[in-house]
This record gives sequence, structure tokens and C-alpha cells, in this order.
Amino acid sequence: MSANTIQLNIKNLTELWKTVSEFHSTSQYNYIANGNLKWPNRLWFNGDVTQEKMLSAKNKVFSQYKNLVIAYWDIYGSNSSKIFEQHGFVKQFEQVGMSLKLTEQFETSKKIKLNLVTNIEKGELWSELFTASFGYEIHPKIVANTYKKVKYHIAYFKDKAIGTAIIYQTENVTGIHAVGIIPEYRRMGYADLLMRLVLNEAIKDKSEYVTLQASDLGKKMYLNLGFREDFVLKNYAL
Repeated sequence: MSANTIQLNIKNLTELWKTVSEFHSTSQYNYIANGNLKWPNRLWFNGDVTQEKMLSAKNKVFSQYKNLVIAYWDIYGSNSSKIFEQHGFVKQFEQVGMSLKLTEQFETSKKIKLNLVTNIEKGELWSELFTASFGYEIHPKIVANTYKKVKYHIAYFKDKAIGTAIIYQTENVTGIHAVGIIPEYRRMGYADLLMRLVLNEAIKDKSEYVTLQASDLGKKMYLNLGFREDFVLKNYAL
């Protein structure tokens, strides 16, 4: 585990959230509240969670925005779970923060190709594909408002749109997000092919590292591509 890649990962993820939505910051925590939209709708602490920070967030933010998710990077070695439990927060899911130092191009296949979202119509298609892949929505308005700042990619097999990816660069790091394949095209190797194309895009952008946050289902594929596990990201909700 490298402290450097952990911080690079967290910075890329939080900068993406800030880019796509209105961002609020205090000395203790930061948050994005998008009304009824599920993404990003996140709160994260500056440093480790404490009773003082939790009380402030609960009283000042969660009293207004009950559907926020707290993103907590479990990197401090503290007994933080007790604080969350004491205040009524339940862990919804975990992800693994992973990183890869880029060295050379990945072997790819011509079976699929990437198409960058460059207009509102493509943004609506991207949002539909994402919803089909993940079971929740990144609203098309978010994509429409930010496709000039964030690289939203659609994966095509022949002429069929089958998946999504987000590529977001901060300094010498490319963050890979929202890599998904629609259900009818899963278990055919397309996710691996899509990742290889995305990694090569990061190399073209002259990034030194790639970071991502993996589910349990995706972790094996990323390990096979050379990624390493750096930290656990726990997501809590009231």
C-alpha cells in the first residue's frame, strides 16, 4: 500500500465529484447535495471521522439531505465503525481503491471501440447505458452539463452500444470510473476489452498512474490487469 497512490486516488475521485456538481466545503467535511439524484450525492470528511465532525454533519447537513452517502476511506486505523453505528449510519457497500503504474500499451481487440460523448444526444444514450449496467442513474443532465470537462465514453460492439466508462484526469493520474457492460453482453469478455482500451487512453494522455474504486465483482479483473489494492472505501447512509 502506498500513501501516495491512496491520496492520488482520493483526490481524483473527489475532484470528479466536484466537477460534476455544486460543491460545499467546511473545515470538517465536504459535501455535494443533488436533491433526489443518486449520484454523486456524497459527503466526505477532512481527515478521520470524529464525534465532533459526525455531530456537525448530522445536524447541519443530514437534517436537510437525508439521502447523502458518506464516503469513508478506511485508512486511519481507527475504530471509526463505532462512530457511524452510534449515529445511526449503516454501511451500504464497500469498494477497494486500486492503482496501476502505467508502463506500456495493452493488447486490445477490434471487437469493440470507444466513442466519446460530444453532444447531448450521446449523453442521453450514455446515461441509459449506465442505468442498465449499474441499476441506478447518473442523470443525463449531469452528463449534458459536464461532457466538455469529463470524458464520458460509450463502448460499441459492431454497431451496438453495450457499455460505459468515465475517464477523468488529475495531474499525472487518470481515474477510471463507471466501467459497465449492459446485462445481455456480460460474461463475454467485453469488460476486460473495454478496460484495455481505457487504459490505453490513459497512456495517450501521458498519465503515470491509473486509479479506480472496484466492487468485489470487478476486483479480480483489475488484479489480472496488474492493479494493486491500496485501501478500502466504505459507503454509509442513514
